[in-house]
Amino acid sequence: MCTLVILRRPGHDWPLILAANRDEMIDRPWQPPARHWPDRPQVLAGLDELAGGTWLGRNDDGVVAAVLNRRGSLGPEGGKRSRGELVLEALDHGDAEAAAAALLHLDPRAYRTFNLVIADADNCYLLRNRGEEGPGRIEADAPLAGLSMLTAGDLDDRTSPRIRTHLPRFREADAPTPNLEGGGDWTAWQDILASRHYDTEDGPFAAMSLVTDMGFGTVSSSLVALPAAPASFGQQPVKPIWMFAPDRPDIAEYQMINLDS
Repeated sequence: MCTLVILRRPGHDWPLILAANRDEMIDRPWQPPARHWPDRPQVLAGLDELAGGTWLGRNDDGVVAAVLNRRGSLGPEGGKRSRGELVLEALDHGDAEAAAAALLHLDPRAYRTFNLVIADADNCYLLRNRGEEGPGRIEADAPLAGLSMLTAGDLDDRTSPRIRTHLPRFREADAPTPNLEGGGDWTAWQDILASRHYDTEDGPFAAMSLVTDMGFGTVSSSLVALPAAPASFGQQPVKPIWMFAPDRPDIAEYQMINLDS
């Protein structure tokens, strides 16, 4: 059960900020974000070595995409395409609107259920494949301005113990203040992402940084900030920020990813 936190601030210098904790089988091999695909040189993303796709990535046009499993759909299924391909297909497009429009036409029966977020500095879309519970097509929503949280259900779904526990904490926390020199101040969000706190009645899956005795848990964490477009000709464009922790964020430090490499 991965987690994505989305902060949308239209008109702000940094209109989109994302935080993502990835939960997966600990022994599933992966590589940290880089330009892993020779046929997609514009894409920088983590690599799932098992299926060849990714869980989170960005392209040089400023599009970011992330995919999460929905409840009851962990792992691959025979005859289904890898959901990690969806992120790569989204990142083939020059803006979030075009990517969302293209992926809406995919056959939902070709994949296990998923939540797919596609965003840029101007727009943010949530594409949902709810399988047999859905209308037989991929659905799309546009998260409103403000802070939202997504796990294996719907946006801000408080039936999720993790959302119920931590969404109020994120909404009360100081928002990150990105800068290009050292990533900025993300302390309040980092503390929540690293939290292993949960109420006994909710169980360990309510923790943001997940540890279990079944070989499943949080394996990495990302912090992403997208800047607004330059206000006028002659203004130097500001590059996005991506900080990555290559293990649980309560034990691993975030490092800036070189987006030019």
